[in-house]
Amino acid sequence: MTFCIRRIHDCLRILLGSFVIYCSAIAQAQSVADGVLVQPIQVAPHTYFVQGRPEMGSSANQNFISNAGFVVTPGGVVVIDALGSPVLAKKLIAEINKVSKQKIVAVIVSHYHADHVYGLQEFKKIGAKIYAQGEGRNYLSSETAKQRLIASRVDFAPWVNANTRLISADVWIDQQFNLKIGGVDFFISRVGPAHAPEDLMIYVPSEKVLFAGDLVFRGRIPFVGNADSKGWLQALDEIERLNPKTVIPGHGSYSTKPLEDISFTRSYLKYLRESMASAALNMDPFEEAYQSADWSEYEGMPLFRAANRMNAYNVYLSIQAE
Repeated sequence: MTFCIRRIHDCLRILLGSFVIYCSAIAQAQSVADGVLVQPIQVAPHTYFVQGRPEMGSSANQNFISNAGFVVTPGGVVVIDALGSPVLAKKLIAEINKVSKQKIVAVIVSHYHADHVYGLQEFKKIGAKIYAQGEGRNYLSSETAKQRLIASRVDFAPWVNANTRLISADVWIDQQFNLKIGGVDFFISRVGPAHAPEDLMIYVPSEKVLFAGDLVFRGRIPFVGNADSKGWLQALDEIERLNPKTVIPGHGSYSTKPLEDISFTRSYLKYLRESMASAALNMDPFEEAYQSADWSEYEGMPLFRAANRMNAYNVYLSIQAE
């Protein structure tokens, strides 16, 4: 009788072990099958980032079109931005856990655009404290944010769905703020309104790394939206004054030559303003101004067709508003 019971226990252990291995294999297969891998790239001794794709958000890419980063400190991991869907945030958390056994203690939001914040709820679940600029409160309570989330639940389904929600910050930052975690300083500066009203940039002097959010784009046409292009150009001047060794942009590869790479975003914004200014001030038709501009320097870049006309129109309107 005892022998039979032992045999049953042995069989159960074997079955349970096989089931665990099977479930792990299925999870890994699904991760590979969905084709969206979140792979950290080390850019400084304790700093990493993941690079989103240079394309429009979609169900196929799970809205993985923006960057996020993290810094490992003796007092915990600090994350900058939360990616564009909860599933991406889960993947980022899993990758962070591979790099460090430290707990994720903070998330700093560079700005409240969907591709940077739809993953926040996953970090909230694990107890991370969220920091963002105070103007983000206006966005969270706006009809724009509500309607964008409704549309995203369709556009990015099933990755953004009825369970996806907007998450408020635990700490709202008005101007300058120094966050110290594990003896590491994170100098957080408000630079908006620029790309967004609530833009923040985060400088980690011990790593000589600046997280620039969407103030800097690399390898693709920037998204201007309702940006304050004049304020944006001033923000780029502030980045240059910091003179960081490495800049992690909101989109595109990291930069080890910030002064050179910032020039692309600056020159694009300046050209938008120069090409639209006369028509905007004289109340001439936008379409005529757009057709007469020379876009040859930019038309071969990713997202030119998707974003350039809208960018030019928004700058046309903003110059009139100035």
